[in-house]
Amino acid sequence: MAAKKPTTATHEANITLDKTLHFWSKYNKLIIYIGVAVIAALAAFFAYNKFVKEPKEEKAAEMIFPAQSLFDKMANSDFSKDSVNILLNGGTLPDGSAVTGLLKIMNNYSGTESANLAAYMTGASYLQIKEFDKAIKYLKEFSSHGARQVESKANLMLGHAYAEKKNVNEALSYYKKAASVNDKDETMAPTALMIAANYAESQNNSAEAISLFKQVKDKYPTYPSVASGEIDKHLAKLGVLE
Repeated sequence: MAAKKPTTATHEANITLDKTLHFWSKYNKLIIYIGVAVIAALAAFFAYNKFVKEPKEEKAAEMIFPAQSLFDKMANSDFSKDSVNILLNGGTLPDGSAVTGLLKIMNNYSGTESANLAAYMTGASYLQIKEFDKAIKYLKEFSSHGARQVESKANLMLGHAYAEKKNVNEALSYYKKAASVNDKDETMAPTALMIAANYAESQNNSAEAISLFKQVKDKYPTYPSVASGEIDKHLAKLGVLE
């Protein structure tokens, strides 16, 4: 069963980033922990609707269940290299239960919703162990099928991967894309904008940072960073007094 949304999400969303900006270590729990719950439900929906017509979907759903359960546990605790190895390549857990690796599921059940879910979890896992090129590859293979909240999470993770690779333009592009996927989401959209604004500020792109901070302030006046005055402090630091 997917874990519930953490109660610390709002607090984590408002952490002011350091100049050195290890973005993924700051935001990984917020994005994976929430994202897996949403995409798991999405995968279950599609699999359910295809069981009769496509037995391959049913078999794939059965095969991925242990890996999905392991991923949920890891998202709530720690992505150790040993656990990630089992998740990706398969193996036996300490309790004796067997896990079919996500890479095998994607290869053997290509085109199924379980393979699509596997791409999301694989990209997130590679991001955790700092294999950023592989994280980018699999996250780009993943399709949200129009589920905007999940699409935002995937774009944020892509932003993190590019930020760690010091590809500033791509990182900022994906952070902004995460915010624009559903700008009516008054939690996810301003959170993504805040990440983008902090990132732009850290890269000494003052004009972009000012624009993004102002977007949060103007479009989401009830967002905690606005109410607390955090954004005004950032703007003042950037030479904008309002």
